[in-house]
Amino acid sequence: MQKASAEKLAALIQMHREDILSAWRTKVRRLPSAKDMETPLINDHIPALLDDLAAALLVPPEEAGEQVSQQVGPKIHGVMRFDEGFNIGEVVAEYSLLREVIKDFAISNGIRLDAGAHIVDRVIDSATSLAMQTYSDHKTVELQRRREEHFSFVVHDLKTPLAALHTAAKILNDKLPAEGRTDVTAAMLDMILRNATRLNALISTAVQEGANLEAPQWLRLERRHMDLWPIVQSLIDDLRPLADDAYTTLANTVSGHLTVFADASLLTQVLQNLLSNAIKYTTKGQVTVGARVAPDGYAVECWVADNGAGIPEERLGKIFDKLETDPYKNKGGLGLGLSIVKQVVEAHGGEITVQSKVGAGSTFRFTLPASEDTIRPHGIPA
Repeated sequence: MQKASAEKLAALIQMHREDILSAWRTKVRRLPSAKDMETPLINDHIPALLDDLAAALLVPPEEAGEQVSQQVGPKIHGVMRFDEGFNIGEVVAEYSLLREVIKDFAISNGIRLDAGAHIVDRVIDSATSLAMQTYSDHKTVELQRRREEHFSFVVHDLKTPLAALHTAAKILNDKLPAEGRTDVTAAMLDMILRNATRLNALISTAVQEGANLEAPQWLRLERRHMDLWPIVQSLIDDLRPLADDAYTTLANTVSGHLTVFADASLLTQVLQNLLSNAIKYTTKGQVTVGARVAPDGYAVECWVADNGAGIPEERLGKIFDKLETDPYKNKGGLGLGLSIVKQVVEAHGGEITVQSKVGAGSTFRFTLPASEDTIRPHGIPA
């Protein structure tokens, strides 16, 4: 009797597979993450799972579920649902709803479940377990990746203001008049220099010990309309000691009326990186920051230009690559600066380019949205 009911259920699933899928999709679309999904994406591996279930109902009960545990369908399903923004409860709910629909179909067709119910549970539980496992594994990896990306991002961008502090203290120590050099000021300057050196060493060690230095592919932006000139001028004032030490002048040619729609903190980091690099490679020269509304009116084009050492042609194509660094001026560096700059600009929907000639200098150009209404996906034309 039990074998007969299992065989009837298998025949029912084979004959009414599309009806079962349709009833199941109706229920699944009530889940928040699935309400707008198209049929093929919702179905995913479920049609094949129904075929596996029908086959399992025709074999001895102890073998039921084995074929599902050996297949990759549920595993891929877990990853796909993660990528589609499902929470793990919704993944479990999908399979529970499938179980519910199958049992409703059996009852409405006068089929006693008996042993068939046990087999249905085994097959669906096996698929649910596999999907949950890969979903959880994928989520764990993603969270770890984001933590490591954020760590490398923050740690790297601590270095520039620390370097400015160290340089300012060194210049002050070297140029302080004799009448102003008391035991107290000398001790304070020595303490600043000593601790700045120590902090730099600690940061370098922390970065080197990072397990994953991939540049961020995802950034949470807090955009607002802002005047560009004050941001540039504030950075120039902060970095002027570095420029003075290299006998280099800094110029802000940005119009006082130019505004952008961007994340103030991240934009500051972009300009800070570009300015610091320009100063590093420019001795007895000039570094200029400028900006204009792009010809199409959808973006603001910004640039940082110098007349310094320039970049060799063979390095231009990979200047924004992760871990790319100048082998001559930055030995031991991790090359995260320009990679981070590129990621931030692209997160705003812009692009960054560089033009350079050895001995003549470099110009880095990047675009930002001019207003909230002009935000575009990655690739705003300049």
